[in-house]
Amino acid sequence: MDLLHSWGVELAVHLQTRYSRYEGLFSLASTVADLHTAFFWLFPIWFHLRRDTGLRLIWVAVIGDWLNLVLKWVLFGERPFWWVQETRFYGSDPVPSLQQFPITCETGPGSPSGHAMGAAGVWYVMVTALLSIATEKRCPPLLYKFLQIGLWMLMGLVELVVCMSRVYMAAHFPHQVIAGVITGVLVAELVSKVKWIYSASMSRYLYTTLFLTSFAVGFYVLLKALGVDLLWTMEKAQKWCVRPEWVHMDSTPFASLLRNMGTLFGLGLGLHSPLYTKRKNTSTAFKMGCIIISLFLLQLLDGWTFSSENHMTFYFLSFGKSAVALLIPTTLVPWALCRICKEKREDKNL
Repeated sequence: MDLLHSWGVELAVHLQTRYSRYEGLFSLASTVADLHTAFFWLFPIWFHLRRDTGLRLIWVAVIGDWLNLVLKWVLFGERPFWWVQETRFYGSDPVPSLQQFPITCETGPGSPSGHAMGAAGVWYVMVTALLSIATEKRCPPLLYKFLQIGLWMLMGLVELVVCMSRVYMAAHFPHQVIAGVITGVLVAELVSKVKWIYSASMSRYLYTTLFLTSFAVGFYVLLKALGVDLLWTMEKAQKWCVRPEWVHMDSTPFASLLRNMGTLFGLGLGLHSPLYTKRKNTSTAFKMGCIIISLFLLQLLDGWTFSSENHMTFYFLSFGKSAVALLIPTTLVPWALCRICKEKREDKNL
């Protein structure tokens, strides 16, 4: 593996040297590829335009990121920014100089890449949804072919930039981002074939959330009892990150787990809330109103940060914040707009 890692470091150094002027683009790509974008931006849009696609987006993202966590714990993947400091591969030769950035110092294992995996799954859902819409609208065969080629090429280009950004930031080795892309597409394809996710009951959301959480925590506790510390990367990140403030609590494995579980639980709660009703108002104006207001409120919620000094409190608040983020577009905003529209109609009838 050292030889494979050394090739990855060489590529990272090459990218940082030759493409330093694209640092802003790579930083943006890594930021947008985070599942935070899917939860706080893409889901509200898709949910109000095409409900089933919105649901599939959340299930693919959550299941994919949960699997990513388990795979990282199993594969024990290194990250370039600490591997290059600890390896004996170079012997007495000078160690390659890798730059670090504010988003370099993630605290979990490196394989497979969560950003590449998440972006692949999310884009697969969106591309297949757009092609399905084109089929439903009876798009002419030639135009459909061009659309199909164009969308898959766009997804490929986005994934390429995301993968390059993760290597450029010295957060991942090339083989880790490739593994992430392949795994992300496979998860999206498999989850998309599961039909009950579109009509799952509240109990199924609850049991799924409990199962996924219990499995991950149980796996950690079991290996801990066997003398295997699955949080071995925390010390490495804190030791080799050039700036301590770049090591963020929200990049830890358990923070990621509880964010995803909060998201899934919040979706189930929103869809089965007493305030939620199958949408009677399907006008474009109503949908656009729901999207715009939801996005505005989600950005306000996103601005809410909390201290990470107490880990349990941090995890609990992360879970709650993620749950509320799904309640806003699924239930709270549509319910409020329906009430406002109803009151206006009653005022006109007076």
